[in-house]
Amino acid sequence: MLQLTGTPDIIFSAIDTLLFMTKKVVLLSGSPRPEGNTAQVIEECVKVINGCGVETEVFSLAGKKIESCTACYQCRDLGCCVINDGLNDLIELLRDADGFIVASPVYFGTARGDVMSALQRIGLVSMVTDNFLRWMVGGPIAIARRGGHTATVQEMLMFFLINEMIVPGSNYWNMVFGREPGEVWNDTEGIATIRLFATNVAELVQKLD
Repeated sequence: MLQLTGTPDIIFSAIDTLLFMTKKVVLLSGSPRPEGNTAQVIEECVKVINGCGVETEVFSLAGKKIESCTACYQCRDLGCCVINDGLNDLIELLRDADGFIVASPVYFGTARGDVMSALQRIGLVSMVTDNFLRWMVGGPIAIARRGGHTATVQEMLMFFLINEMIVPGSNYWNMVFGREPGEVWNDTEGIATIRLFATNVAELVQKLD
């Protein structure tokens, strides 16, 4: 059992903190590079969201090979995906989450294939079971050297909208420029946009029951 000690002000402050920290946002880093630009942008989101008093957990696709959905619909009976490639770990995290942010590098003008495979399988499991994605707050982020950001954001956005999720905006589209690891920090406007988006996600999950 949790015991709180100290003056009344300290105890009430600790209780407030615990109450706020019951909200949680899961973040998907869709890059195969564990320390690349996508991962760095995700970590910046984590920093911002934690600063707003919301818990976070990052799920990285680095080192994983996510297979495509086969539309077998076995998830309807199993409650999870029949494919055993680690994605069910993310699905279980999402069942207890209030928010979901997905970041992907841009490959040939679209989101990385493994990212879309993951989203399609997660979406189907949610739809045929308990709709755990419904009313979850979040949105997509695209990272690229030069172009394809808008198409990638739009591609991933379809997942959020069809699953009845809530997507807060920022003061620009969720896109950051950078190729070599660390170059995203040169895009100050892009990073500022992502920070505001992360703030809006954190504030909204705390307003929703």
